[in-house]
Amino acid sequence: MRTTPIPATLRRQWGLDLSPAQLYAVLRLRQDVFVVEQNCVYADVDGRDLDQGTRHFWLEAEGTHEPLAYLRLTEEPGASFRIGRVVTARMARGRGFSRRLMQAALVDVGTAPCVLDAQTYVVDFYASFGFVPEGAEFIEDGIPHLRMRRTP
Repeated sequence: MRTTPIPATLRRQWGLDLSPAQLYAVLRLRQDVFVVEQNCVYADVDGRDLDQGTRHFWLEAEGTHEPLAYLRLTEEPGASFRIGRVVTARMARGRGFSRRLMQAALVDVGTAPCVLDAQTYVVDFYASFGFVPEGAEFIEDGIPHLRMRRTP
């Protein structure tokens, strides 16, 4: 089954520069998938979205301001980065949007170390970007995860 192309524009915004409407839209997408669809009650609003070094990446449908896919890149102590909150709307899956977002975020990461906590079923996806599992599987909010690290 082939997926119908959805034209999408890549957006990148510093946390402090997000408009209220942009912040609302990405929080709503994260809530729709993580909290409602995955039935995972957790504290999504963790204080990091508006940090000075936080970058938000999303793809929005042409002609709208609705995010189809999203990820957050945060600066961590020791000149490293963390990728998190990688999410794609149900109707936009299977179109390579998460891959586009990862490629864009890794441009900002450059040669710095980067870590993420991957849901176990997508470990191979992150491995395709050079991330390597680190440590044992753990359960976070009822979902199996693996910490993964990319050290160029």
